[in-house]
Amino acid sequence: MRKIYIMANIRDLKKDINYVLGDIIEAVYIVESTHDKHGSKEGSAIIDGAISAFDDLIAKVNNKDVEDRKAHLKGVRKELEKKASALIAKINKLD
Repeated sequence: MRKIYIMANIRDLKKDINYVLGDIIEAVYIVESTHDKHGSKEGSAIIDGAISAFDDLIAKVNNKDVEDRKAHLKGVRKELEKKASALIAKINKLD
């Protein structure tokens, strides 16, 4: 049973990474369209950062060569929160 629980956590973590970073990209588009700054350099940098964070975090989730898998996944979740917060702070400065 334990393996099924960990597998569900991995699936949920991957979904969280996808949804959170996808929402950040969508927020950039919304802010840019609201301020009529489509394709701004700052917005593009935030989007690139979100894509890079996505690639990095998914690679870490898929890494099976770790000693304590549960602790590793908790660390990935914390890293997602940290990176998402930093990207949101940049979005808030897009005015």
